[in-house]
Amino acid sequence: MATSSANRVSATDILTQTSAANAILSLDAAIDQINSTRSTIGAIQNRVQLTVQTLNTAAENLSASESRIRDADFAFETARFTRNQILVQAGTAILAQANNTSQVALQLLGGR
Repeated sequence: MATSSANRVSATDILTQTSAANAILSLDAAIDQINSTRSTIGAIQNRVQLTVQTLNTAAENLSASESRIRDADFAFETARFTRNQILVQAGTAILAQANNTSQVALQLLGGR
């Protein structure tokens, strides 16, 4: 449709007052069509920019969420490891005391 308007404008005769008035009408129609097309393109561009901004925000939020999840898991695993390490050390200390108590009892009974 834009090509036909351009052809009409380029083939317009302006030798008479009537043909000049018709040329002005054709030019006005072509300008209206250009403005309409520009408006459509502008609206599409705005939607694309909004979509890009939304996707950038979503990616940033996803990255922040992933970081929080990783940090939380690391903290949990560190606490669990520390707890287990304390339990192992306490168990070792209890076994050492039990072993020492048995040796003391044997010494008392055996007279050593």
